[in-house]
Parts: sequence; structure tokens; C-alpha cells
Amino acid sequence: MEMPTDRIYHPRNPERSPFFKVVDRYFDQFERIYPQKYEKDFGFWRPVIHDSVEKFRKCGDLKQGFARIKCDDCGHELFVPFSCHQRCSCPTCHQKRSLLLSVHLTDDVLAEVPHRQFVFTIPKRLRLYFRYNRELLGELVHAAWETVSEIYSEEVAVGEVFPAMIAGIQTFGDLINWHPHIHAIVPEGVFLSSGTFCPIDTVTDEMFCNRWQEKVFRFLKKAGLIDDVVIDSMKSWKFSGFSVNRDVRIEAGDKTGMMRLIQYISRCPFSLERMISVTPEGKVLYRAGKGKCYAFPKQADPKL
Repeated sequence: MEMPTDRIYHPRNPERSPFFKVVDRYFDQFERIYPQKYEKDFGFWRPVIHDSVEKFRKCGDLKQGFARIKCDDCGHELFVPFSCHQRCSCPTCHQKRSLLLSVHLTDDVLAEVPHRQFVFTIPKRLRLYFRYNRELLGELVHAAWETVSEIYSEEVAVGEVFPAMIAGIQTFGDLINWHPHIHAIVPEGVFLSSGTFCPIDTVTDEMFCNRWQEKVFRFLKKAGLIDDVVIDSMKSWKFSGFSVNRDVRIEAGDKTGMMRLIQYISRCPFSLERMISVTPEGKVLYRAGKGKCYAFPKQADPKL
């Protein structure tokens, strides 16, 4: 009897992917020359990078271990290689984590009320500080939470209220460039102590943005990275570079829409589908948004 194609297990071969090839071919050299060539622009070398890449190299490799699976009905057996279960470094494992997260949050965590996606961004002028001090990313997400909590709480004048937010830190843009920002899922209102949901539609993006800007300025000044002169100068800009975007709205009960949003927020920094190929010279051809294709680096490094 012919088996349905959607039930046939197709083992993946990670070594065939362009990403695996470029990592396997160039990573050791990249690690050796990093202090001299890249540390000034991208910050100190973090040991976790080496450990993560080594785990990725072993992901899906039968020689590194596997599970033996047997069908109780037909007796057919197959070997399933172990995976590295990592985020970011391994697109395949990251995608699985993202899918599981979307199911967990949708089924077990989020209330069936309207939600919005909040995207908190900061000016390019300030992004460099977060590259060299990753602990500041925690301050950034905390500032986003305080912004939402304070604005929503101020809109309700009936006892104690409970705003809510699930946030994720993203440090990459469409072209995998350094772009620290916050994506968050926020109920369109607050919860009362009785558990009743109180919808709020009286706030504007500008209200959130102004509060967000002040909080980022405050913790960067406290850290000694900027002063009042820099703050006053940036406030005089016509376009500050700060923004809080709330355009994406998920209706109550839209489970499919919410799962898509969670997967987008928790997605891997890069996509294997967008990675077209790796040239013999070491250039990576990558398709960005709107179908544009880019090559990295723009000029191949002769040392590689």
C-alpha cells in the first residue's frame, strides 16, 4: 500500500546547505583573525560563539549520535540523528523552537483578548553602545516594559491594574546588520484584580514614543555613555530615530494570526531560504526583502 507523502520521514542533510558550507570552510580562519580584523568594529570575541558553532557543525550528523526508532505496526526502523537544540546559530533548530514557542504561548499563556505588536526602535547614533555592552540589551527591554506598563496604568483610574507584555530582543535587521530593537506582544488594555480585561484605545503612538525616548536616554546617561549635551542635541533633531510602532493588531481568538506573529518575533536572524549560494571566492549571495539580492562581503577578503 502506498504511504501518504506527508507521513514519510525525509532526513535532512545539513552539510548540503550553503550556510553549513560557509561556516565549515571559513569559521576557523575567521576566529583566528577576528581580534586583528573585526574586534574594533564588532566588539570583543565571546567564547560562546565558538561553542555554539561547534555544536552546529555536529547537528544532524549520525556520527555524533542518533536515536533508533521502530514502527510498532510494520516493524520498519530508522535512525534519527541528534540535533543541537540551539537558537540563532542553527536555523533548523531555531525554527523548531519558534514553532513550539508559538504553540505554548497561544495555548497556555495568552488570554483571548485583542493584542498588538509593539516594535521599539532606537536611533543609529545609540546602537553602537549595545554592540560593545550586551548587558545594555536587558536595560533596553526593561525600558520597553516600563513604557507600556506606565502608559496603560495611567489610563485607568479604578484601583490596581495589571498590564502585560511578552517581549523579545532582536539585534538584527533585514540584511543581518546590527540593529538592536524590541518586539513585544501586548494586550490592548489591562487586567483588573478581578481578572476582568479592561480595553484601552485612548493612547497614541506618540505617547508611547515620548516615554520610550526618555527612558532610553535615562539609562544610557546613568551608564555614563551620554550626557545632557548629547540628549539636548538629539531632541532637537527633526526625526529623532526613536519609534514605537503598533500597526499590527491580532483580534481576540485569532490563534493562527497570533502564532504567525510569535514565529515572526522569535525568528532566526537569517533565513536558509534567502541564502542563495556561496561563491568559490567566499561571497554569500543573500536575498533580502522585496526580492533584492546582496553579496557579503562586497569585496572578497583575499585572506579567506
